[in-house]
Amino acid sequence: MKVLIDILGWTGSGLIILAYALTLLKSSDYLSYSKYLNLLGGILIAINCYYYQAIPPFITNLLWSVIATLTIYKTRRAKAKCRKSECFT
Repeated sequence: MKVLIDILGWTGSGLIILAYALTLLKSSDYLSYSKYLNLLGGILIAINCYYYQAIPPFITNLLWSVIATLTIYKTRRAKAKCRKSECFT
């Protein structure tokens, strides 16, 4: 079980680093992927931190995931409004 939790933590860290790297490419296609990578990475790291009873980084990554979720929601909502011709282009 410990090995699986360690793999989840390292995978989450890698996803967050990849998400940041994608934001440096300044392409809107990659920016949308980075939101999902941040969400998944934050959740995986939070699982790892919870297992090891590391409460401060657990809370930090849980909040990171909430922020990523809100960003995804806000982006989808804005795109839906634009499809209804409520946006200015």
